[in-house]
Amino acid sequence: MSHGLYRLGRFAARRPWIVIGGWLVIAIAVIGASGVFGRELEDSFAVPGLDSQDAVDLLTAAGADQAGLTAQVVTTPFDEGLTFSESAAARAELAEIQAGLADLSHVLVVSEPSISADDTIALIRVQYPVLEELNIDDLENLKEFGAEAQAGSPLQIELGGDLFFAFEEPETGVGEMIGIIAAVIILLVAFGSLIAMGLPIGLALFGLALGISTMALVTYLIEVPSWAPQASSMIGLGVGIDYALFLVTRHREFLSRGMTVEEAVGRAVATAGQAVVFAGGTVVIAILGLGFAGVPFMTAFGVVASIIVLIMVVASVTLLPAFLGLAGHRINGLRRKKRETREELQADFREENSGWGRWGRHVSKNAWAYLIGSTVLLLALAAPVLDLRLGFPDEGALPESRTERQAYDLVAEGFGPGINGPFVIAVDISEDPSVVEPLVAAIVADEGIANVAPPEVNPDAGVAILLAFATTSPQDGTTRDTITRLRAEVFPPVLDDSPARAHVGGQTASFADIGERVNSRLPLFIAAVVVMSFMLLTLVFRSVVVPLKAALLNLLSIGAAYGVLVMVFQWGWGMGLIGLEATVPIVPFMPMFMFAILFGLSMDYEVFLLSRVREEYLVTGDNDGSVIHGIASTARVITSAALIMISVFLGFVLGEDPVIKMMGLGLATAIFVDATIVRVVLVPATMKLMGDANWWLPAWLDRLLPTIDIDGEAGLPEPDMEAEPEVDQERVLISASVGQESIR
Repeated sequence: MSHGLYRLGRFAARRPWIVIGGWLVIAIAVIGASGVFGRELEDSFAVPGLDSQDAVDLLTAAGADQAGLTAQVVTTPFDEGLTFSESAAARAELAEIQAGLADLSHVLVVSEPSISADDTIALIRVQYPVLEELNIDDLENLKEFGAEAQAGSPLQIELGGDLFFAFEEPETGVGEMIGIIAAVIILLVAFGSLIAMGLPIGLALFGLALGISTMALVTYLIEVPSWAPQASSMIGLGVGIDYALFLVTRHREFLSRGMTVEEAVGRAVATAGQAVVFAGGTVVIAILGLGFAGVPFMTAFGVVASIIVLIMVVASVTLLPAFLGLAGHRINGLRRKKRETREELQADFREENSGWGRWGRHVSKNAWAYLIGSTVLLLALAAPVLDLRLGFPDEGALPESRTERQAYDLVAEGFGPGINGPFVIAVDISEDPSVVEPLVAAIVADEGIANVAPPEVNPDAGVAILLAFATTSPQDGTTRDTITRLRAEVFPPVLDDSPARAHVGGQTASFADIGERVNSRLPLFIAAVVVMSFMLLTLVFRSVVVPLKAALLNLLSIGAAYGVLVMVFQWGWGMGLIGLEATVPIVPFMPMFMFAILFGLSMDYEVFLLSRVREEYLVTGDNDGSVIHGIASTARVITSAALIMISVFLGFVLGEDPVIKMMGLGLATAIFVDATIVRVVLVPATMKLMGDANWWLPAWLDRLLPTIDIDGEAGLPEPDMEAEPEVDQERVLISASVGQESIR
């Protein structure tokens, strides 16, 4: 493979405009087709096989309005001492609000106002069709109506409900912009060159734009959720900048040895580019593993995110080399194009490598201490996972400035917390209409149910609809217990001897069911991703020990990230620092999302580090020296890449949505742990202790595995050097001698 990438890199550097022109044609074609033929991204939370989905299907088949989304309009007089029964103006305003809501587009039913026991809070429910028949304009129309009704009104008017969850989009661009600004600063400090800084940023933005444009075309094959672009941008920006950073760093290293620009590009693609290909492959495997969840919207996200990663990989080994060829020695900015003396060259190499080289030797000398200490630290960080509580944050977790939060608080105050997440129980009574009354009585008797609305019976459709309200809030773990108890203990005594069947639906039940589905598949998903990644790395590094160690260490760093989420979001440690106003459970699909993304991204650093270690080991056969060389030559770029990715992820913590905060903090924590504790402490410590056993591969497996040309620089032809070959040859010898000194 290294020979093929070497030739590809040299061609791109030699014929840059051909490569750039080809990419421009592809980009124009994809973006143009997306604009002309692309479909809009749509949110669909349908998951076949779930009881809550059965409820939706039954209601939809019967043509019941309750199959769709709802919104809540909550009002209360501004005058705290005023009640609705005492104020004719308040009652008249309430009637006008009810009439105005009925005139909104796509509104099916507007309920009569429910008045709280203290006569100060009124609740109006607005029923909409199913999600597929709506779009963001319906939410905007409702919000516009609320703003107009509020003007000059004696009532405080707040809005909330399912419609907001489906279409309210968190602020976009803030996290990405912060990440890009941080990346600019970090790259300028690391490279001291505008061109060297601009290429990784430009490549990542180009790949992201192209990847997001493909989503509108992918909708012809699968339904892509509307939040996929924002979530994918986290991954796309991170890997795009990282991959380009790896290649630019290696290219500049080869230039410093006196090689020609074309030669330096070719060797950078053959070495760092090879690591990018395999690292990107691991990321794709991990993200596509989301398909094991059995949840369509997660599978769709895995597909579109993997497309973006593939675009970044291909662009890194084709488009970036073309720009490197055009940049020539200007990639070094203000630094001299050529070194003039032996002393300057030696000093430059020592400045870049000696610090991390000393660290590598230090860790090797104290391997047991660092292994034990780091492992204990990671296990301590991961320990809170034992208290992990899964659930969906409800509107009560939003900032108090949001209308959804104020509506939630008013409803909870006036009617109880369960009103914010009603259970929509669909009963098939086509063969036994007599079960409705005993079923209502059994549901009301349950300890977790506050009350049940009068049943709506449609004998022609053979469906009865029961609206039940829990005693606890939607995100409370007790609410999930109530749903489970209704299905397992309350329904069976009433329905066992009847052909009638009941299904618990509604947003709260749907989220609970999706969480259960994801959690039940999580062990299979983790096992599948680990096994596939193990197989790929075994093929790459011709070792079973290195891939096994990589998998175990990645599991440790991901476990630590899970633990930090529990500390912050469940226990409330430092939640004020990230703008979280209340503790919330961990979103059920968050562990799977995080594992898919983090396992793949962690492998980026692992492959980049170990590819350098293996290159040196193939030349010298010295395991300890190879490990130190790998740390000395990659730690700086890995640290820079990690800082960029952490900045990108932390940018998303500034948003208002607790789910986005959760993902941003979890990903940033895991990358920090991986790039510090794992990559520059645990990896060199374990590889030192294992010695040559790191590269052990059973003979029978060696014969079975296909041979892949991954010898890196060792398998490449003699390099083409700049003019004055005798000086350039001396540079090569000096760089080699300095590298050996740093290892020793």
